[in-house]
Amino acid sequence: MPPYVPRHREMVLVSGMAEIAGGVGVLVPATRSPARWWLLALLVAVFPANIHMALNPRDYRKIPEPLLWARLPLQGVFAWLVWRATD
Repeated sequence: MPPYVPRHREMVLVSGMAEIAGGVGVLVPATRSPARWWLLALLVAVFPANIHMALNPRDYRKIPEPLLWARLPLQGVFAWLVWRATD
């Protein structure tokens, strides 16, 4: 989570709960379609944080820099997987 996001810890917890809610939504056929859009929106929402991490690797020394950059195109793969899993 970028440092400019207020209430850092709380936002990490909220985003984690949002991921769990989307995952549960995928499991229930009646909520699968809304869960698709929820999870796709979540991937878009967290993308700026992934960009921030890739551009500031010195702030995230525990994660190898190539992995920080690898996460960026993986967002597209994850979006495709969400789409396929909820089709």
